[in-house]
Amino acid sequence: MAIALFPGSFDPFTAGHEAIARRVAPLFERLIVAVGVNSEKHYMFSVSEREARIRRMLADLPQVEVTSYDGMTIDLCHRLGAQCIVRGIRTAADFEYEQLVASVNRRQDPSIETLLVMADADHRLISSTLEREKIAHNS
Repeated sequence: MAIALFPGSFDPFTAGHEAIARRVAPLFERLIVAVGVNSEKHYMFSVSEREARIRRMLADLPQVEVTSYDGMTIDLCHRLGAQCIVRGIRTAADFEYEQLVASVNRRQDPSIETLLVMADADHRLISSTLEREKIAHNS
């Protein structure tokens, strides 16, 4: 069985992210949730806070690991031996963006596949941006 990488900024890791991780985890020997760090972005939560939240939410899934990284996702796949990148999509706009990113990754390494997973209907309206807004306004 393969190793999969589920990358994202996860600021914060939402119920939608959790649902995707839970759906795909049984498909892989290891699922590595990778918290991306981009020095150009301002985050509400620190890397260690984001990692701790993910570990708490997915603690019952022994095949799930959590790490953080900066740089190119494809390079992290190489370092960790991941053969698959998992990405969740909610909308047609997400699909268009993720299809473009998957094409770029495929050009860099055709042996690494991208798995696009449709969000459950219950989670399609959830986004990290909206979650941050709710937190900022104590809603």
